Amino acid sequence: MSQSSAQNSSSPTARPPVVVVMGHVDHGKSTLLDYIRQTNVVDKEVGGITQKMSAYEVLHNGQHITFLDTPGHESFNAIRSRGANAADIAVLVVSAEDGVKPQTLDAYRAIKASALPFIVGVSKIDKPNANLERTKLTLAENEIYVEGYGGTIPFVPFSGKTGQGVDDLLDMLLLTAEVEGFKANPHVPAECLVIEANRDKVRGISATLIVKNGTLKSGSYLVAGNALSPVRIMENFAGKVIKEAGPSMPVRIVGWDIQPEVGGMCFTFSNKKDAEKYIEEEQRKAHDQNLKNNAKKGPYTPYGAMDGFSADEVSIVPLIIKADTSGSIEAVKYEISKIKIERVNLRIVQASIGDIGENEVKGAIGVPGTLILGFTVKIDPAAKRFAEQHGVNIQTFDIIYKLTEWLANEAKDRAPKIQVEEQKGVAKILKFFSAVRDKQVIGARVESGTISYNDEVKIMRRDNEIARGRVRELQQAKSKVGSVEEGKEFGAMIESKIEIAPGDKIEAFHIITK
Repeated sequence: MSQSSAQNSSSPTARPPVVVVMGHVDHGKSTLLDYIRQTNVVDKEVGGITQKMSAYEVLHNGQHITFLDTPGHESFNAIRSRGANAADIAVLVVSAEDGVKPQTLDAYRAIKASALPFIVGVSKIDKPNANLERTKLTLAENEIYVEGYGGTIPFVPFSGKTGQGVDDLLDMLLLTAEVEGFKANPHVPAECLVIEANRDKVRGISATLIVKNGTLKSGSYLVAGNALSPVRIMENFAGKVIKEAGPSMPVRIVGWDIQPEVGGMCFTFSNKKDAEKYIEEEQRKAHDQNLKNNAKKGPYTPYGAMDGFSADEVSIVPLIIKADTSGSIEAVKYEISKIKIERVNLRIVQASIGDIGENEVKGAIGVPGTLILGFTVKIDPAAKRFAEQHGVNIQTFDIIYKLTEWLANEAKDRAPKIQVEEQKGVAKILKFFSAVRDKQVIGARVESGTISYNDEVKIMRRDNEIARGRVRELQQAKSKVGSVEEGKEFGAMIESKIEIAPGDKIEAFHIITK
């Protein structure tokens, strides 16, 4: 049993609030946090948008506040939801220029689902087009009712650029925390929430945690699912090595044996033996549950089959995904799931954090046609040479929509080319004149479309195809013609092994490739 469940006689005490900042892309979330921290995160973000969740600790009026910064782009919905689940209070940032936008509502839904108390922070009030009344109206139109506008939700205007109103926002956060009464017991072994994980070539696997209860101390062991790490290298949000972390603190733990599951809880143990025993017990439980789940599964679907198509009509595109963090992998998977190309099945066969290495290339060689996609990661030089030697396609991107644009085009190019017969004309046989071997002379009338010289035709009898043939000669008024249009009679020589009779029809068609 995890030591984190042990009881302690000490009573819980007030702890700092954990605040998640959420909202539409480019509405000023990172600028706000940048001002609060007096650092410059925005300039470090590719394309000017936050593409991973980060945690920061600040001090206001002598009191600590932990902030979670979550991306606003639609692709990062899972990260936003995870941020809401990790936090105590949310700040829903809405631009005073633009009002409510699609990702504003996504963020609002995540906040509501997590039942978080929240504040509406109205950004960019320093802009010439800022309009607070219009912003309140757009909020009300989406059933977000702020104070003074039909509701009780706190409403704080601010500018992350000039700092106007930022202190008011921090004061409101501390007031909300006091009213809510967030508490924790710092005297018990720590329970933490994994909010991010990544892999570094030099340092290995690290994970960002929020201490939910207790105190995390150096020398203990952490377990998150099947992942284990000694608490040897523990850093605060600024990268400084620390020996212990109390409730609500964000920390980075370096040294995990495998990547911990993001969004899951992790527990502390005093020694490695107890930590490993706990993992074994959890694995046994998971194995038993999998056996039960497999027994309930439905019929097997052939590899590659899609609705409306058999497996041989579908092009499978295996994908190996590499990204810098678990959250980025979630976002890439989400974006790929939205790519819908007929008769193309984008199949993610592997997804992991870290740079692209030779193992990924070997995996791609084993399954011809596999694409390796990297998001905000590098390619190992040896892996790049190896890939070039074996014709493995590796693509890397720093902006997520660039990745999906490229992949959508690649999927279109790989869609199987299907040949379809397209009807171009139908004629009814009026008279049979003669036959020499497989060449038959007939008279007919075009009922629809056009019949042309050298057309391939289906010979139809009572709506059933009995044979196929080809138009070898075509005449009107005893003169050779290239084609005959609807309503006209004509004579023709049809090459066919089946004898044609009056009342039969010929359907001319051509093959098109889709």
